[in-house]
Amino acid sequence: MRITSTSCICPVLVCLCFVQRCYGAAHHGSIKVTRNQTRHTEGETEVHHRPKRGWVWNQFFVLEEHMGPDPQYVGKLHSNSDKGDGSVKYILTGEGAGTIFIIDDTTGDIHSTKSLDREQKTHYVLHAQAIDRRTNKPLEPESEFIIKVQDINDNAPKFTDGPYIVTVPEMSEMGTSVLQVTATDADDPTYGNSARVVYSILQGQPYFSVDPKTGVIRTALHNMDREAREHYSVVIQAKDMAGQVGGLSGSTTVNITLTDVNDNPPRFPQKHYQLYVPESAQVGSAVGKIKANDADTGSNADMKYTIINGDGAGVFSISTDKETREGILSLKKPLNYEKKKSYTLNIEGANTHLDFRFSHLGPFKDVTMLKIIVGDVDEPPLFTMPSYLMEVYENAKIGTPVGTVTAQDPDTANSLVRYFIDHNTEEDRYFTIDANTGTIKTAKIFDREETPWYNITVAASEIDNPGLVSHVPVGIRILDVNDNPPELAGEYDVVVCENAKPGQVIQTITATDKDNSANGARFHFSLDEGLSLNPNFTLKDNEDNTASILTRRRRYSRTTQDIYYLPILISDGGVPPLSSSSTLTVRVCACERDGRVRTCHAEAFLSSAGLSTGALIAILLCVVILLAIVVLFITLRRSKKEPLIISEEDVRENVVTYDDEGGGEEDTEAFDITALRNPSAAEELKYRRDVRPEVKPAPRHHPSSSLDSINVQEFIKQRLAEADLDPSVPPYDSLQTYAYEGHRSEAGSISSLDSVTTQSDQDYNYLGDWGPEFKKLAELYGEIESERTT
Repeated sequence: MRITSTSCICPVLVCLCFVQRCYGAAHHGSIKVTRNQTRHTEGETEVHHRPKRGWVWNQFFVLEEHMGPDPQYVGKLHSNSDKGDGSVKYILTGEGAGTIFIIDDTTGDIHSTKSLDREQKTHYVLHAQAIDRRTNKPLEPESEFIIKVQDINDNAPKFTDGPYIVTVPEMSEMGTSVLQVTATDADDPTYGNSARVVYSILQGQPYFSVDPKTGVIRTALHNMDREAREHYSVVIQAKDMAGQVGGLSGSTTVNITLTDVNDNPPRFPQKHYQLYVPESAQVGSAVGKIKANDADTGSNADMKYTIINGDGAGVFSISTDKETREGILSLKKPLNYEKKKSYTLNIEGANTHLDFRFSHLGPFKDVTMLKIIVGDVDEPPLFTMPSYLMEVYENAKIGTPVGTVTAQDPDTANSLVRYFIDHNTEEDRYFTIDANTGTIKTAKIFDREETPWYNITVAASEIDNPGLVSHVPVGIRILDVNDNPPELAGEYDVVVCENAKPGQVIQTITATDKDNSANGARFHFSLDEGLSLNPNFTLKDNEDNTASILTRRRRYSRTTQDIYYLPILISDGGVPPLSSSSTLTVRVCACERDGRVRTCHAEAFLSSAGLSTGALIAILLCVVILLAIVVLFITLRRSKKEPLIISEEDVRENVVTYDDEGGGEEDTEAFDITALRNPSAAEELKYRRDVRPEVKPAPRHHPSSSLDSINVQEFIKQRLAEADLDPSVPPYDSLQTYAYEGHRSEAGSISSLDSVTTQSDQDYNYLGDWGPEFKKLAELYGEIESERTT
């Protein structure tokens, strides 16, 4: 098959088509395809020959953006099998077949029915096949070919990132790079000049220029001054076809701002200033402002103001307001018109951030002179001291003088002064002041232990001008007198061990006194002398404001006396000395051998048994569980049905339990066995309500002898036999137990209950050395020995 194309519209394309066709005729001439043939000659077998392909392939080209009324001719398919009789049918499949590209199935001509855009799709892949129109059998195998969309200049360059905003420092050198812009062209860069872009500047000259190839924008002038012009709008154009006539173009805007540099020194608008300040101005207050102008902005305009000389440098100070860049003049010392009426200051304003590239434009500072005039005002009275401290003893009588304050009129008139107390707080009402002399007196009786310090405010005003008032703070300290006796420092829990030794220290006590150290720093301790000598305890004054409680005897017993009371007398060293009496409570407790307290109450028996807190909790928990079981059992018993036994006195429901140790079988005082020998309870025949007896039991006879002569063993055997034969007995799942203890032992009682009455002179102190197992026994015999000694 041969492919020919006639898509040539310009001279260049005509030449290309001509070269293409010549190349196809010279190198890809039609190759005829012979079908598979079978020859049948005499003496020859059937021979198959491989067919030769007759396709001649060249790429098809179709111009984009075709706007003609007729479909655009693309090319022609031709097979060597086509004799021109219409027997060959051409079929086209693949991308765009039947929609964009159509083929004449008889001639093989291919046309494009739609306008194509190379920027959307650059080529199409199709498949062609020649078949026999009568048999629909392929004459040749299917083959693939490509139709390329040929580019035309139909896309203008575009700046995808514009418009641009950029900055460049002022005073930059000529040729300083500002920004590089880039335009893109969607046309084919490999075909012609459709995508070859050049740059030019349409607006912004003579300040800026652009490189036509790279798009780099640069400054075109020296020393561009921001203070003269800050903003520039530059328009850049990008044109394809290498800038030739007929090329497409696009443009963008670049907004350039000159940033500031410190190229302008500060300047005061005037060389001389004058400021009026009244003498009543408060120290630390701002009295005026001054400012030097700087054409720069931001940190390049920051400056600092200083007072470089002048007679007012020690009276005034200047600081810089960073927001407004003004110099704030403040008062360091109070002004007095009567002493000095004016001051002169030399103030300097200088930049804080210097750029040494522009030092030739300096100096970057300026100086001005400020004259300050002090104004005369009528001032309030002035106290001789900024504050007063006075003292008075507690318990002083009302009207006792405390101190005197003094104020004077600072003006030349020297008016008389009147004093008074500001009654703003409750404390101000505790004192009075003489309006003429300023003497402060007490208005109540003070207690230092209640309030040791008072603060009041005294005011003074001129009699001629009461509106001018000055104030002064007065602190009044209440001095101490010895009016409080000493007391014990706290509630002491004093404990003495049962095994304490004579002279042993059981507690160290101390005392406190509400008075200060000058009236009671030394305490004296002693036992109350009004009582007889204490045989159990004594007291020792340690002479360091503490005292020790000591034992007088060897042993103490909780069973004999568990609490002792010890009166103590405490006196201080004030003038006059004061004293008080207190009573200490001493408890007797059981202690370990090392002196640690084990217990002071009845639960000592549990503790001596070696039970820990966890064991006690476990025992209590078991007791609670047992109580719960008993309550549950009683509840269930009450909820049962009516008993099956008719009589309520049936001995089989009476369970008698006794746990008395007794003295053996002969001991009949512990338990009366008459309950087991109750013939009357057995005479009546008891029937069960749920079972009807089949055999009537024979009547039972009892001997008429006395109860004391009955043999208990025989009695139990008789009851057991009757229970086995009686059908009316309780159900078989019940349990009846009869036990016979037998005759008593020939040995006597081993009880030790009477042994406590035995007198013995044996010393049991060695039991304390046998270990913790004999601790309780040692304590018991130790108490017995102590009681005997007492």
